Amino acid sequence: MTQSQQIMDLKGMTLDELEAFAQRLGEPRYRGRQIAHWLYQRGATSFAEMTDLPAALRTRLAADAAFTSLSTVTALAADGGDTMKYLLRLADGATIETVFMRYQDGRRSVCISTQVGCGMGCTFCATGLAGLTRNLSAAEIIDQVLLVHRTTGERVTNVVFMGMGEPLANYEATLRAIRLLSAPYGLGIGMRHLTVSTVGLVPQIRALASERLQLTLAVSLHAPTDDLRSQLVPVNRKWPVAELLDASGEYVRQTGRRISFEYVLMKGVNDTPELAAILGELLRARAGGMVADDAPPAGIPVGESHGELPQGGGSGYAFHVNLIPWNPVYGLQYQRPDRERVAAFVQGLRARGIPTTVRLERGVDIDAACGQLQRTHGAPDLVAPGSKGTREQGNDSRSAIAKHSG
Repeated sequence: MTQSQQIMDLKGMTLDELEAFAQRLGEPRYRGRQIAHWLYQRGATSFAEMTDLPAALRTRLAADAAFTSLSTVTALAADGGDTMKYLLRLADGATIETVFMRYQDGRRSVCISTQVGCGMGCTFCATGLAGLTRNLSAAEIIDQVLLVHRTTGERVTNVVFMGMGEPLANYEATLRAIRLLSAPYGLGIGMRHLTVSTVGLVPQIRALASERLQLTLAVSLHAPTDDLRSQLVPVNRKWPVAELLDASGEYVRQTGRRISFEYVLMKGVNDTPELAAILGELLRARAGGMVADDAPPAGIPVGESHGELPQGGGSGYAFHVNLIPWNPVYGLQYQRPDRERVAAFVQGLRARGIPTTVRLERGVDIDAACGQLQRTHGAPDLVAPGSKGTREQGNDSRSAIAKHSG
């Protein structure tokens, strides 16, 4: 390889691309499938591990190619080891967050990031405080899932694109990651076990709808009126609530999949009975005549609501609301609503026929909300203020995971 040639990152390539790459090296096409198997299913971290490849080819790959492999800066455990939050380092030194959640029903869910930071500027989000640094590559996105599998030894069943960043602002890499996560030669996670969250980028929602993928779309709504939503979610000034709901309806019609509207409840800001009534009427009017799958959003811990707040709403309803009591963020002045206000908001929605659940909280004591761990653990020698979690340092967290996952 000459100095002018760029080393190629193989992780993030499709099977067709890997087979074409093998042919360019003068190898048979099936070598590409073998490489894909090692990258995506075996979780190899070096070419030397790919023992069914000829030694000469492994040597050549080590010299002329590479593949993304993230390293662990910090790993925190909570919920008796059933929640693990990772601060991961990228090749350029930037850091991102990933969360692993283990559920009693057998689900093993990973919440992944798509950007370093975020440019959306939501006023209640820790990630947005730092702004956007850059997009992640598809390889960096899927390697978060591979790292969790590698460090826990458990097969990931669900993936939610709800970590740092706006997935649809990194549309092409997110779409490629979705296809690699679900491909039989990739990680083999069923499309219906993938959830993509968006703050409401209308053109990208419409583009994703046209793909007709069977994943779940979660829309971060947070307010039913333009005045309030524009204060909380600045992108609303470009695509107001009516346009966002139009695009959401198109997504339901194109895919047959229902929309989950995410709504972070903040005391005295967006948690009043009046706003619940406005939201309920708005969604009821918009959902009229639309029919969608009645499965709850894949991978999101909804339906595991507080005991006195059972699920409501009818089968096949096009829209679903997932309420999230605000998770405190160091430096922000919002407050968490009390249980009675949450229950009243739920009742206001259900009285209008809107299926509603309250998000089960995970990892509150380890800064599990997006962006919090990066702010408090940006370097390995920092400890989160008031953190009760167990912190592990270094590039390999296998021992930390084993110790806390029982």
